[in-house]
Amino acid sequence: MASFDLAQQPHRRFNPLTGEWLLVSPHRALRPWQGQQEAPDRSQRPAYDPTCYLCPGNTRANGAVNPAYEGTFVFDNDFAALTPDAPTGSVEVGGLLRAEAESGVGRVICFSPRHDLTLPEMDVAAIRGVVDVWAAEFEALGSRPDINYVQIFENKGQVMGCSNPHPHGQIWAQRTVPGDPAKETVQQQAYYQQHGRTLLTDYLEIELKEQQRVVLENEHFVVLVPFWAAWPFETLVVPRRAVQDVTQLSSEERDAFADAIRRLTIRYDNLFQTSFPYSAGLHQRPTDGQEYPEWHLHMHFYPPLLRSATVRKFMVGYELLANPQRDITPEYAAQRLRELSEVHYKG
Repeated sequence: MASFDLAQQPHRRFNPLTGEWLLVSPHRALRPWQGQQEAPDRSQRPAYDPTCYLCPGNTRANGAVNPAYEGTFVFDNDFAALTPDAPTGSVEVGGLLRAEAESGVGRVICFSPRHDLTLPEMDVAAIRGVVDVWAAEFEALGSRPDINYVQIFENKGQVMGCSNPHPHGQIWAQRTVPGDPAKETVQQQAYYQQHGRTLLTDYLEIELKEQQRVVLENEHFVVLVPFWAAWPFETLVVPRRAVQDVTQLSSEERDAFADAIRRLTIRYDNLFQTSFPYSAGLHQRPTDGQEYPEWHLHMHFYPPLLRSATVRKFMVGYELLANPQRDITPEYAAQRLRELSEVHYKG
């Protein structure tokens, strides 16, 4: 019988951050594709768009007028999914029909006044400004007694449902800890209690030793394709020092975080020479006033593109009914990203 080969044979991989499994089927990457193809995003946007709700000086949908901002700009989401004044209450019928009122705050972060600049097209200093805003917003929202978790994220590209092309991210801060961060809290807590170290500290040590899935690194951060990645070119951005949230990063670490984000997103754009779509976000400690020494700040990037700028990965069928599945291995994805230039293809 042939020996087990991760690169060739179907197998399961365990995600220690969530406690869940996924299926890897390397042989399926060879199958012909006759399904949905997306239009690649190669649009040329102006530096300023008078019709854009997010550009400086423009009027938003609710009638508010944006200031003539020159760096980042943060405001309460005009169409927030959560509101701070939601009435309290709950419903329970037979222990099976359960609902609870949920309150929270939605914020929008414009990364730049430039309508045409995405993160990979911004310089490190400008991205550092975004990191500083993340820290300030996390501290301000997390200190509120009605907020117990602050989720910072970005949806980039129409493929990911982004409704406005002006480069921006969002914050949804809420009363309860949502599903994935709650799972990560349980898993990291159990590991910390057993080993006295954070899960990602030990995981990073393994990855740096093996170097199979590392994409890039600098003095303070490592970018890698996690062993358990579900999306084709999914990556994890991890600080070498175990900090619980972005406010605990030193000035040098914030610069390194910005550098890692820029270098990664340039590689993404260069992969298929398109403005690479993704959903990305920070996972960090809950803000309920408790101590979370087990938490290790990290940032997830979930891009959907699989074979080219026009072929995306769909989470359907087996993925919806059983568990996530991927075709190309994380090792292959890391190699592809590692080999790419860090000079943006447009530049």
